Amino acid sequence: MPDSEGFDEFYRGSRQRLLGFVYVLTGNRAEAQDAVQEAYIKAWQRWSTVRGYDDPEAWVRVVASRIAVSRWRSLRSRARAYLRHGAEESFPAPTTDTVEVVAALRRLPEEQRTAIALYYLLGMPVAEVARQTEAPVGTVKARLSRGRTALAGLLAVVDLEEAADA
Repeated sequence: MPDSEGFDEFYRGSRQRLLGFVYVLTGNRAEAQDAVQEAYIKAWQRWSTVRGYDDPEAWVRVVASRIAVSRWRSLRSRARAYLRHGAEESFPAPTTDTVEVVAALRRLPEEQRTAIALYYLLGMPVAEVARQTEAPVGTVKARLSRGRTALAGLLAVVDLEEAADA
């Protein structure tokens, strides 16, 4: 088991310097934090060996900088692949009908919204919806019925508001 007390002291004494160093390398605080955190995890896992080094902080610094460079290379490779293969297919913006349906769905109770999404969007049979939601089949049928009724009412209100504006 690693010497947690010695590691804690090492961590507290070196974390700010290491974060500052990696931040300068990456120019991105979040990336620097991620790389430093991963380096400290590796140091903790090998603490019985790392603590014996002349300069454990140097070891963690090298590991953190390699992690940061590796992430940068990965991003660069992705950018090259993007240029080579072109942009992903763009998806059309949602229609106003879709936006209205989603807004109306958000106003339903969670159980009804979940049942409707599983049944209508994923095409699950009622029995599978019941299994997924851990509810009896009759309860799922009731949620679907009440949800459809509530949804129809909410969408009718939207239609009436649009008609009044026109």
